[in-house]
Amino acid sequence: MIDSCPRTECVSRQGESDVDLDLGERADALRARLREMLAELLPADWSGSFSDDPRVRGISRQVLDRLAEEGLLTIDWPPEYGGAGATLWEQAVVREEMWAHLEPRGPQYMGLSWVGPTIMAFGTEEQRATHLPRIGKGEAVWCQGFSEPEAGSDLGALSLPATPDGDGWTLRGQKIWTSYATIADWCFLAARTTRDADSKNHGITIFLLPMERAGVSVRPIASMMGPHHLNEVFFDDVRVTAADVLGEVDEGWQVIKYVLGHERIGIPRYARDERVLAELGEVAATSAGGAGVNFVRALVHARTARLLNYRAIALREAGRLTDRVASGARIASIQLDQEVADLALDVLGPAGIAPTPGDGILGHAEDVYRYARSATIASGTIEIQRLLVARSLMSEEAQ
Repeated sequence: MIDSCPRTECVSRQGESDVDLDLGERADALRARLREMLAELLPADWSGSFSDDPRVRGISRQVLDRLAEEGLLTIDWPPEYGGAGATLWEQAVVREEMWAHLEPRGPQYMGLSWVGPTIMAFGTEEQRATHLPRIGKGEAVWCQGFSEPEAGSDLGALSLPATPDGDGWTLRGQKIWTSYATIADWCFLAARTTRDADSKNHGITIFLLPMERAGVSVRPIASMMGPHHLNEVFFDDVRVTAADVLGEVDEGWQVIKYVLGHERIGIPRYARDERVLAELGEVAATSAGGAGVNFVRALVHARTARLLNYRAIALREAGRLTDRVASGARIASIQLDQEVADLALDVLGPAGIAPTPGDGILGHAEDVYRYARSATIASGTIEIQRLLVARSLMSEEAQ
């Protein structure tokens, strides 16, 4: 396998000092420890957690329990919230190894990567006490109620109304494309509490909503991606109160920006893609046509995506992460995802269509290909990411 943690340096021009991206011996040891654990726990036919098979859920549960037992599940969380207080780089290693092994944590990666940290940053003491222990043990499944039929990646255009009603609000409307909604315990929900003619971003409020609350219903959307990826969620006179609000009423845009900052660099797709390339290398070298050249090109792009993500992590650690850097890293990662998936099926040909348990990640090349189709849409389309980069560059030119 290609070394997933190269000893390399990347110079950042975002500040006065350079950023050293040598992850060091602790990161190398952690990576080896995780690989040994996953080799022990994952079966040869493991193809990821998006499945209705109870066996798959059971395997994810085993992985979560083992990670928690060894203090790795919430490795980067502060000790006061049950974490190990590790560095962002150690967190990156855990994320990389999980995604390189088709995310055996299942839907819990959302709670661990951004729901929990967001509640730490904006939640009340009661909300922290209620949610963080369950997230930290991998016992609560969350879904994200952001996108709507008329507001996909443009979150400022969301219109699900939260209408004032006594000591709270009433929700009536719909969300769409909501992953894991059929099995989620909680929804991280954005709704509109005020319409502000001067700013579409003002007037949004975040609610922490239990999915079992009266009036909430879910309808799966059949797709080529398989179960649990896409769902519609309907709110039929659902009651919410001040106790459900995360952060300040009408100021949910600040929470959303915090979430997106974590989400854009929280899924290291490049790690899975590097594993595909590692297994594909020998096959590509002996293939006819331009497969060898395309393989080398994809490998260069994989290294580029990794370094761009590492720069974003370094700048977050320094408190200087910008939308431009985060979006730039994401653009490289999602384009790489589709490039590598396309290359894998091109090289493997008909053999890549049928699952082949025990044949590494290439045994699931068709599943990797289907998953990659959504890469440039999910968590903010590539067009939105490019727009954020362009606006940042134009702002710099104007200064």
